[in-house]
Amino acid sequence: MSIEVSPSPISNTLVDKDPYLSGLLDKVVASKSEGWLQEVRESAADWVRQSKLPTTRDEEWRFADLSSLREVQFNVETFLPNITPFSLPEANNSRLVFVNGVYAPELSAVSGLPDGVVVSNLANLPAGYDDRVRQYLAQASGDREVFTALNTAGMTDAAVVWVGKNVVVETPITLVFVTAGEGRTISLPRCLVVAESGSQVTLVEEYTNRTDAQSAEKEGVYFTNPVTEIWVEENAQVSHTRVERDGAEAFHIGKTAVMQARYSRYTCNAIALGGKFSRHNLEIFQTGEQTETTLNGLTMIKEKQLADTHSVIALNHPHSVSRQLHKCIVGDRAHGVFNGKVFVPKLAQLTDAAQLNRNLLLSSKARVDTKPQLEITADNVKCAHGATVSQLEDDEIFYLQSRGIDANDARNLLINAFAAEIINKIPIPSLRETLTQTVSRF
Repeated sequence: MSIEVSPSPISNTLVDKDPYLSGLLDKVVASKSEGWLQEVRESAADWVRQSKLPTTRDEEWRFADLSSLREVQFNVETFLPNITPFSLPEANNSRLVFVNGVYAPELSAVSGLPDGVVVSNLANLPAGYDDRVRQYLAQASGDREVFTALNTAGMTDAAVVWVGKNVVVETPITLVFVTAGEGRTISLPRCLVVAESGSQVTLVEEYTNRTDAQSAEKEGVYFTNPVTEIWVEENAQVSHTRVERDGAEAFHIGKTAVMQARYSRYTCNAIALGGKFSRHNLEIFQTGEQTETTLNGLTMIKEKQLADTHSVIALNHPHSVSRQLHKCIVGDRAHGVFNGKVFVPKLAQLTDAAQLNRNLLLSSKARVDTKPQLEITADNVKCAHGATVSQLEDDEIFYLQSRGIDANDARNLLINAFAAEIINKIPIPSLRETLTQTVSRF
């Protein structure tokens, strides 16, 4: 696999098109690294300097207003507070923790994994893996999106999960990214996952400002801009659960880019719960035939939260199967957005793709904008898409009340049932239980 890196370094002759974006860039690229990583960062920084922060005039952002982000001046904090991060019992010895984008070895625990599995930060890779990582890091498609480029420009470290050929990892691997501190912190977590041919792995990725499962969420304004690249090689299988539960005043704009080789299987369970403004760009790029892709999503927001999910499934080869189900539960004055695209070009004959977005509005002021899309030029395919928007039905609540359940419990029972279809697909029992309790308190 060849590496293509733009030769142009950061230049003082470049004209910054967006002063606010350039200000963010200047803060996150304060440090320099050596060699190929610096070249990658400089190329991304050049791109950011020639870009602008998206506005509602841009089609992909017309329901997501970033004007409130522009009002905040963020700082980089690299200290590691004394915390005990939330962890899953199933992954006590397979956990990496990053605080404000900085690897926290004293909070991490990696032991007992099979031979051929590397779970490490970029700076502490075993001998021989640096050149391997170089072939994949910052090489996924979609790297010129402005927030992805901003992350790359500020990248000094990364979480790396490498699963060798034909290795089956029975234990879930957990990556925890915590944002903490007194100031208005910006952090740019980076994650690289490579599943070599014939391998299998289960991955849990969590973004939070909480320090353990029971502690209350700390209020505060911060900005998390993560990027995760996942390479699923031939006949490999990756089960990926992503949980975003940032603080109530936080901004979260993240990217997951997945490259799927032939015969590979990828499943994503994406859960969005927190943040004042959150957006997840989920992009699947098929690089070989007969792939299987399953995307399950659940958004739960209330008060004045905005949660935006943009997904792209680019099926460029024949005989592929994709299934997508995304659900939104929206209360109070919150605003949910879903935009899902499935591309089926002429080469992708005999594709079987289905996409469905279901939305539940819990108040008259709640809002959802949904746009499922199929773009098909192949003539021998089976494709379907749809969207529904509904509210809790009075007759359903009345029926439950007639069976001795009070109105509030009846309402919670119906909400739990709506969310359970997604939560029950998560393969980690303790995480399913935690999320079920979160739904019950909604």
